[in-house]
Parts: sequence; C-alpha cells; structure tokens
Amino acid sequence: MQRLLFPLVLCLTLGLAPFSPEPHLVGKIRWVLGGAEGMTGLDWFDLVLHGAPFVLLLVVAARVWRSRAVARSGG
Repeated sequence: MQRLLFPLVLCLTLGLAPFSPEPHLVGKIRWVLGGAEGMTGLDWFDLVLHGAPFVLLLVVAARVWRSRAVARSGG
C-alpha cells in the first residue's frame, strides 16, 4: 500500500490544482467532452500534465493488485 502513497499525493496536489473554483483537470475534461473547440497546444499539454498523476495511480494500483493476486495464488 505504501507504493500508492506517492501517486495519491500527486493526484491530490498536481492532479487537482488549482482547487478553486474547480479543479483544472475537470475544466479541461469538460472542454474536451464539449468538442474541444478553441483548444490550443498549451491546453492539451495542460490536460496531459494534470491527468498524468491519475494515470500513474492507475498503473501503480494495477501492479499492486496484480502482485497481490500472484502472491495469493502461490505463484
């Protein structure tokens, strides 16, 4: 579980910054779902930057889950 701590901290800080009025990532996702009209290269970079911690969290969580499943099966 300790392997999840760093990605989780990244998600709560960089992933959700700025916190007010809404997380930046939420606004970017809404923009993309709305057709992404007017998005520039910087906006796409911003989406990737704020979304990367969540991708990292999913990858690390999948690896932890997989290693536990292997350990339980005795392999």
